[in-house]
Amino acid sequence: MQISELALREPGFQAELLPIHLARDPEPANLWKRIVSGAPAAVRLIPVETESVQLREDSVYFSRTGGKGKQDAVHLTALFSSVRDSIVKTGNAYVFYDASGQAQRLDRSVLAQQVQSGAVVEHRTFWLGTDKFGRCILSRLLLGFRISLLVGGIAVLISLTIGLFIGAIGGYFGGRVDDAAMLLINTVWSIPTLLLVFAIVLALGRGIGIIFLAVGLTMWVDVARVVRGQVLALRDLPFVEAAQSMGFGAGRIIFRHILPNLMGPVLVVAASNFATAVLVESGLSYLGFGVQPPAPSWGSMLNENYGYALGGKPLMALAPALAIAVTVLAFNLVGNGLRDALDVREVRG
Repeated sequence: MQISELALREPGFQAELLPIHLARDPEPANLWKRIVSGAPAAVRLIPVETESVQLREDSVYFSRTGGKGKQDAVHLTALFSSVRDSIVKTGNAYVFYDASGQAQRLDRSVLAQQVQSGAVVEHRTFWLGTDKFGRCILSRLLLGFRISLLVGGIAVLISLTIGLFIGAIGGYFGGRVDDAAMLLINTVWSIPTLLLVFAIVLALGRGIGIIFLAVGLTMWVDVARVVRGQVLALRDLPFVEAAQSMGFGAGRIIFRHILPNLMGPVLVVAASNFATAVLVESGLSYLGFGVQPPAPSWGSMLNENYGYALGGKPLMALAPALAIAVTVLAFNLVGNGLRDALDVREVRG
């Protein structure tokens, strides 16, 4: 959430925030939008001076942080519920309809007690500080991690689907089929990854779905080359010849007998491709071709904040850079671990 009054605060900064419900609930977001951009907020957070929050009759008065003592006021019920229609006070209670059209009745004495005790004020610590728009850097890093995992996971699935099919078909049938497969693999292999991704994004658009497709379509060649080599080594083994002698079709032999025996190398390549996908997505976002705002991305965070690295706030640029480096290193280590665990030919002392 953007809080302009808290822009460019130092790491560890603490703030007191007064949540005020919006008059109408935001439009509900579907599952996809919640994953990418998060759920829309139903409250507006206002940084306040805690001691300035006072209840006078039916209104709550407060002074904004850095507001030079100027006081604002909201109705008492706005701190606890959205109010769509006018509020009617009956005795010691408020009666109104909320944003969803439901009738609400709130006891004034209970609300007043929470205001006077300070329970309505939220205390938050911004462990990595805030950016120039007053957004929590740590929260955006965590949301950016979700985007990176999503891009990496879907891109790897796309690359595995294409790579397994082309590599297995070319390696099993050989001859002209293999020549055609290798021609396609070498053609795509010869094009620089970022250049190919740029071409796909510029041709199809900059939506996040296009990013998944573009990154996936550039990484399948690694899978295809590994699968082709493994299938060439396995297709002449006795268990494949036995399946052929029993009259099994090529599809059954490939997908039920050959591919399960080469999942080890494929998983190693998939882990490496995951790390590559994170780097490619971050590079695209840094250049403005990746995930578009307001969805957070480590690459776009680095682009927005790299100028502060020389301006006395290096953490704003170092945080996303370190997040990218640690994530890529982690998946490379996973790939190395899978290689050691699945290599049955390695002799261990």
